[in-house]
Order: sequence, then C-alpha cells, then structure tokens
Amino acid sequence: MPDPNHLIAYFSLEIGLEPTIPTYSGGLGVLAGDTLRAAADLGLPFAGVTLLYRDGYFTQGLDPQGRQIESRTPWEPETLLEEMPVRTYVPIEGRTTAVRAFRLMLRGGRGHHVPVYFLDTDLPENTDQDRAITRALYAGDPDHRVKQEAVLGIAGKRMIRSLSHDAVCFHMNEGHAFLLIVELLSEHLARFDKAAIDHDAVAHARRHCVFTTHTPVEAGHDRFAVERVRAIVGDHPLFARHDLYARRSPEELNTTVLALNLSRYANGVARSHAEVSRRMFPGHAIDAVTNGVHARSWVAPPMAARLDRHVPSWRFRSADLRLAAGIPESEIRAAHAEAKAGLLDHVAERTGSTLDPGRFTIAFARRATAYKRPHMLVSDLDRLRRLNDHVGPIQIVYAGKAHPHDGRGKELIRRILAARDALEGQIPIVFVPDYDIALCRLLVAGSDLWLNTPEPPLEASGTSGMKAALNGVPSLSTLDGWWLEGHIEGVTGWAIEGRAADPEAEFDLHAASMYDKLEEQIVPLFTNDPAGWGRVMRSAIALNGAYFTTERMVRDYVSRAYLH
Repeated sequence: MPDPNHLIAYFSLEIGLEPTIPTYSGGLGVLAGDTLRAAADLGLPFAGVTLLYRDGYFTQGLDPQGRQIESRTPWEPETLLEEMPVRTYVPIEGRTTAVRAFRLMLRGGRGHHVPVYFLDTDLPENTDQDRAITRALYAGDPDHRVKQEAVLGIAGKRMIRSLSHDAVCFHMNEGHAFLLIVELLSEHLARFDKAAIDHDAVAHARRHCVFTTHTPVEAGHDRFAVERVRAIVGDHPLFARHDLYARRSPEELNTTVLALNLSRYANGVARSHAEVSRRMFPGHAIDAVTNGVHARSWVAPPMAARLDRHVPSWRFRSADLRLAAGIPESEIRAAHAEAKAGLLDHVAERTGSTLDPGRFTIAFARRATAYKRPHMLVSDLDRLRRLNDHVGPIQIVYAGKAHPHDGRGKELIRRILAARDALEGQIPIVFVPDYDIALCRLLVAGSDLWLNTPEPPLEASGTSGMKAALNGVPSLSTLDGWWLEGHIEGVTGWAIEGRAADPEAEFDLHAASMYDKLEEQIVPLFTNDPAGWGRVMRSAIALNGAYFTTERMVRDYVSRAYLH
C-alpha cells in the first residue's frame, strides 16, 4: 500500500456523493464519488478535489409538449460541509482571484476518513465575474471552462499544499485538471530558477501525475486556443512547447495530449476503451482499469439484508459477493420484489402513474444523448405491442437528462414521450424527471431488466449496469464498454448483437436483436420460469457484482499506478 504519509490527491471536475450535494451531472461524477468511498474503505491516504457549484447542475422538468425545462438546483453548502480556514489564490485574466474550500469527510467501512474539498470562488473580495466561476457545472463558454479548470488544477493544487497535505501523486480524472500540470512545472522552474521547460521539468511533472481518460469520442477531449489559455492564466513556458500539448495545430492545446505526455501512468476505463484510446492517441501507453461501483452504496436495503445473512463479509470484502451463488434463488427474488415495490411507489408519487408489480419492468436510465440511442426500445411500437400481447405484459420506466445544449438529446426525450402517449392503455411507459443518485438507487434495484443501447464503440465503460448487477438485475446491452467483460449470455444477461458499417443499418440490426431477445428468451424466462429467472439474478450478483466494484478498481490503481 502507498506510504500513509504521502497523499494521493484525486482531481475531478465533478464528484457525486449524495443527491443533497448536486455537484455532479452523471456517471463521471458518481464514479469519482464511488472511488473516494472505496479509498476510505481501503484506508488509503486519499483526498478528493472538485468545485462547489452553488447552483448545482440543473433540475429537470418536462412541459406538456415533452420539452425539457431546466432550472437552478440551489443548495446550502454551509449546512452540509465544513468551511476550511485557509484561502488560496489563482490568476484569472491578470486578477488575483481568491479561492476557499469546503470539506466533507467520507468515513470508510473500518473508520478511516478521506477528505473531499469543494473549491469556491464566491467570495466578497472577488469581482462578480470571478464569483460566478464556480457557480454551475458545465455552464458557460470555453473561456469560462478554462477559468473553472484553472480553479480546479491550479488553486486545487495550492489548496492541498495550504492544508498541509504532502501530496506525492495527483490523479487527474479526465483532462479537466490539466492546469495542475502547469502548476507542477512552475514549482520545478521556480525551485531551480529555470526559464524554459527541460527534460528534468517534464520528468518532475510525470513523476507525480496519473491520468484517466473517459471518452472514446473526439469531441469529448477538451481543446482550447492557446492564446485564450495564456490570456486567462498568464504566460508560461509550457506554451512554447507545443510538442507537449498539441495534436494537430500548435495554436490548440489538447488537454488529453498534455495529460498523456506528462503522466507516469494513463488508463482507459475498460479494456475496449483502452484499445480505442490507443488508436486515438497512437504512441502513448494507455492501460485499462475497468470501472467499478461502490457496493455498499448501491445495494438496496432488501438485498443487503439477504447478503448480510448469507455473506456478511461482503460489506468489507466486495469480492466475497461471489458467495451469493449459494443463496437460495427464492430469497433473491423475494428481496427484489421488495425493492420493486419501493420503485413503483416512488414512480407513482413522482408521476401519478400506477405500475403493476406483476409486469416485466424494463428500465432505461442514463444521460439522454444520441449515441446512447434511448429511443431504440420504442422504435417499433408494433413489435412492442406483440411482445406485450403474446409473450408477457411489460412496462417501461425511463429517466435521464439531456445536456442543456444537446438539442438532439432533448428531441429523443420528446420522441419517447410521444411513444408513451401512442401506447397509452396498452403498455405503461413512464418518464421520471430529474434523474439523480436517489432515483438511480431505486431503478437499479427495482427494475427487472437493465437496458443499455449505446452505439459501439462510443460507450467508454458504463457503470449503471454494474449497479443493477449488484441488486440481481440482469442487463440487456450492446456489446460495448464494460459489458464486453461482464456479459455471459443467459447467465449474467443478454447481448444486443449485429454489426454494420452504416450507423442507421446497425441501429436496425441492434433493434431487431433487442426485440428478438425480449420475445424469445428474456420475457418468456421471466414469465414462465421464475426459478430460472432467479438463477440469472443470482449469477448477476455472484459474477458481475463481485468483480465490477471500486474496491477492485482502486486496488488496480494502487498496484499499477500509485506504487510506481
């Protein structure tokens, strides 16, 4: 294990811990929160660094026409977090901007604590525009994004030092913390009175940095005009070294290229994603550490009670969930029935729709965006009707926010709601607005099937299906991301299959495969063989739930990244 006196500082633009702390938008932030909880469980010398976001991400509503309505999500950090007494400063457009930190202490299963620091520029000594830097997550133009990332990387590094943490490893969760590298370079240059970046300066930064990339999509890698970065944070010798940061043009800083060049270890978040990343960034060593989820945070109380009875060690050694293979399948089904009742009660309270606990319940819940293809399930209403009328009654629960600037994602939500209206009185479909951690906990535990339909190879990993597996909910998913590693046909779930060069043709192949699997295998098993369905649920826990955890993931980081 790492030296307990030498801190691992984990930098993430978003960290999701609880719905009452709305400093996350989705999977990236929730993964960061689960990572920090696992570090606390393992007793690691860890600290998390993120931004405060007093306005949160956004609260989602839907108008009668199915249009997404976005509103602020104000909260009071002073009532939930501890303000730290120190201040640090970051240069913003020639101004000295003050930054404070609020702290949340995460307590691990054996009593070890990991601090999480939320950085805030909303201070009276700052200008109005600087006070707004940390107001909202993923808001504003590219200049605003650089300012946020300057607070994260530069002020975050300085805050860690001001709080007397001896950080020797900085883990950048995505390229958002790229200016942390600039701060490390500055420290080396100042210490040795250098004016230019040389081999030793690069080696100094590399020695301290670990980098995780999360996106297989070119547009997902931040790129900023160098002149704008210079105008915001000030001139720096790095900007004369385009060999360290540029991919195509020396006038454009690619944060992923910089992080790859100045990190001692880099990884993708699934084996397939690492392969895609190596193709995107040839010449770089990019390992694979497949994501996981924090088991205690995601197993619903009814299932946790059964696991406590049969495998009490699971709370401290998540790999022991493999022993769930010995739990009677009837107990697994009984626990799930309790969780399902809780989900349906919540759906009724939130939407006014009463769902039937006896119907096969399919859940689709994730960010609404085109590559995730949320409309696939309702792309052929006649096949849905045939499934419902001739194989077994079904019902569908949707949830997910579209990014405020994602017009296609918003249109897909309207399409889903149009299908809901077209099937009214035949197949119940509900869309539960404002998807968050609390709703996710109910959905991954209470649905019967977790549906995932991303367009390969655009799913880096995906973690919601891992959460479902912990609760005995099998997946039906395209073979992408983590599912390539977790899928055993008919044992842990089912694969949506088919390949075509043309995206529209592949969509049609995948839709046909999805409907075929539902009609011929999945719904008949659920309807006609409850014991057989229970065995699939049990396998999902024992095989996937036991492996795809942040305990295993963080141990991988320790052995491959942190100890070197």
